[in-house]
Amino acid sequence: MSSRPPNYEFQEWWNKQRDRDQDLLLLDKSDDPSSTAFLSVEIRSPIAADRPVEKHRARSARQLSWVCLLKFQQIAASLASLSSGFVSLLRTANRRIASPDSPADSASSRLYRVIKGFLIVVLLLLCFELVAYFKGWHFSPPTLGSAQMLGLVELVYASWLQIRANYLAPPLQTLTNVCIVLFLIQSVDRVVLMLGCFWIKFRRIKPKAVMEYKDTPSVDEEGNENVEDYPMVLVQIPMCNEREVYQQSIAAVCIQDWPRGRMLVQVLDDSDDTDVQLLIKAEVQKWQQRGVRILYRHRLLRTGYKAGNLKSAMSCDYVKDYEFVVIFDADFQPGPDFLKKTIPYFKGNDDLALVQTRWSFVNKDENLLTRLQNINLSFHFEVEQQVNGVFINFFGFNGTAGVWRIKALEECGGWLERTTVEDMDIAVRAHLCGWKFIYLDDVKCLCELPESYEAYKKQQHRWHSGPMQLFRLCFVDILRSKVGVSKKANLIFLFFLLRKLILPFYSFTLFCIILPLTMFLPEAELPAWVVCYVPGIMSILNILPAPRSFPFIVPYLLFENTMSVTKFNAMISGLFRLGSSYEWIVTKKLGRSSETDLVAFERESAPLMETTSLHRSSSESGLEELSKIEISKKVGKLKRNRLYRKELTLAFILLTASVRSLLSAQGIHFYFLLFQGITFLVVGLDLIGEQVS
Repeated sequence: MSSRPPNYEFQEWWNKQRDRDQDLLLLDKSDDPSSTAFLSVEIRSPIAADRPVEKHRARSARQLSWVCLLKFQQIAASLASLSSGFVSLLRTANRRIASPDSPADSASSRLYRVIKGFLIVVLLLLCFELVAYFKGWHFSPPTLGSAQMLGLVELVYASWLQIRANYLAPPLQTLTNVCIVLFLIQSVDRVVLMLGCFWIKFRRIKPKAVMEYKDTPSVDEEGNENVEDYPMVLVQIPMCNEREVYQQSIAAVCIQDWPRGRMLVQVLDDSDDTDVQLLIKAEVQKWQQRGVRILYRHRLLRTGYKAGNLKSAMSCDYVKDYEFVVIFDADFQPGPDFLKKTIPYFKGNDDLALVQTRWSFVNKDENLLTRLQNINLSFHFEVEQQVNGVFINFFGFNGTAGVWRIKALEECGGWLERTTVEDMDIAVRAHLCGWKFIYLDDVKCLCELPESYEAYKKQQHRWHSGPMQLFRLCFVDILRSKVGVSKKANLIFLFFLLRKLILPFYSFTLFCIILPLTMFLPEAELPAWVVCYVPGIMSILNILPAPRSFPFIVPYLLFENTMSVTKFNAMISGLFRLGSSYEWIVTKKLGRSSETDLVAFERESAPLMETTSLHRSSSESGLEELSKIEISKKVGKLKRNRLYRKELTLAFILLTASVRSLLSAQGIHFYFLLFQGITFLVVGLDLIGEQVS
């Protein structure tokens, strides 16, 4: 049905009539002003004017009703989508929290249950304090001995005040004082180490070698290369499913500036992925074709983790022909002159067992997590390792980038599989046998830091549970050893108790348990200098070896307190032999440096090529392996965040305590609790570092 066309003639006539009426109105108004009202009434009669107004209002009301209905429909749809999204979020969070990826997560559930119970108590106390605050009892609290009649709530609050003052605050204050004393002792130890480092820098103290290798090897009278100056060196590269980094580590070792006949490389592959095994075998064969003496070893029975792998390799018959053994983890890339810079220190030092070098990180500026790790490890190497090496000739072996005298390894019992810190175990036993260590701060070996919080957390769990296992096992051996009393005291009180047990204990207890409790039990006091000033000074000392990291001093302080829950849990599991203390999880590597360094390795290894055909076959095999790696990377899983329940629970505890601190107007305590709670929340939501697949 077609619509009626508009009547333009009627519209034109109507406009002319309206204009004429307006002109007449204006004329009459100018002649007789008294008639304005009458004329106005006549023109705007109810019949002519009010009818369209009523029609317009009816149409607006109808439109308003439709708009309201549409708005209500949109609100209902939004609420439905929000509720479904919230339910989906809860299910995802529950799945990511409740599904443990390792035995360590299930074993730490004991600590999580304790922390969760603590959160419930803190929330109840906060509700109680809020009621008291709004009733004004913070100015004049009710007492049980008062003459006035108390209501039920007042009676309960008065009883709570008496209980916390007489029974709860005294033991909490005692625990607080103990933790403060431990905190001060550890701070003094940190200051002494820094003073020792300053003294070493001021006096320019460093180990000296009696010989030095030249760039060009010496020759005999007949012009032949004199290889007798180069001892036999065995290089070991233990690895396990190291798909991303195996090429760069093997290449870096194979281009060492050392006589080819005086060095043997062992690639100790414990991978259970057959594809990775094939890739590593192909890489070894490639370097064998280039004339490098390199062997591939794979164990059928993968017992003892890294210690079992090294022990199996040292049992080979040909090992007796070698004097020194060098160990590199799969992500380490020593420089071509590594052996020439380390082996000379053994010349003339028959009681020297170990030469340890410094780690240098290719990805220290990758994200905030790697920057904070760089601060910690820079202090560890430049201060702890260097000071202990110079003054007492003992420190913990770092497990890689070190040269061992094989005779020392055999004399102290070799590699043992009893702990997950086989490097510290062998170092302690060698020290008890009278061997000495040297640390070289100016010889650096490139490696990679874990970039995800999950990988870093698992690494720290192993590094802090293993020492407690070892302490239980070797405590009696330390007491029975023939070393001096000072060395025994250093091992027991400084090396193990203070730096491995007391540090995580007071850090977690003081800042994550005692500080929130003192907000609800104000009769027990935690001084502001313990909360803010002394930790700030210690953070400044820790950051001095990495001066470029000064802008991150506040995140560093907060993050170290956040990591205390992981270190405390690891320390407890190792001390009491819980299941997670014997767990070894390989730290995830991303191969950050392989893309640039493989080209350099290829250029430096070009002189090793014997023929053009070998060069072509090696290059083709290398391209094939790289293509396999790229394909495997593309098939990986999607990245996602994990949720860490202990960190999230502690975040809510600290934020709850910050609210209570705000009610009592405690400035420093409030800000510390607030920012520390936010840090726990960020870490618990896995918002620090890279995500993992």
